Amino acid sequence: MPADHIANRRPLIVAAIVLATFMVAIEATIVATAMPHIVGQLGGFAYYSWVFSAFLLAQTTTTVIYGRLADMFGRKPVLITGTALFLLASLLCGLAWSMPSLILFRLLQGLGAGAILPVTTTIVGDLYRIEERGKIQGLLSSVWASSARSRASCRASGRPPRWWGRWRVP
Repeated sequence: MPADHIANRRPLIVAAIVLATFMVAIEATIVATAMPHIVGQLGGFAYYSWVFSAFLLAQTTTTVIYGRLADMFGRKPVLITGTALFLLASLLCGLAWSMPSLILFRLLQGLGAGAILPVTTTIVGDLYRIEERGKIQGLLSSVWASSARSRASCRASGRPPRWWGRWRVP
């Protein structure tokens, strides 16, 4: 693709990166807020920490793998695959019938999230010169702040506890 064509599409690409980052960021903050209610509905308090651990373990271990796959097959296919896996697992989390099923679906969700964050950062590195990257990285950092704000409003609104897994998928 010619460089001028990519430069014209940079705002759209950054918007997609911001949305993908927000999706993972909001998930991290909402689950922490909703977990007491979820445990109350599904039972299994002994598995409480595994809901977080499974996600983080899968995300952390696959980050390097997805980085290599993005180098081999391209950024876009890896990001789309990770996002699709994340969304599918999010839907399954909302439909979880027990704590073990929720843990399994969170593990799958972490596998998808493992592709999203490193690949979005790599795309920023591909699109922007080193002098410009700070501004875009600041924008991505503000996404995490806005997701924390959403967590506070979720806590205050008293939304139903099982909505967190289904809010992204219509």
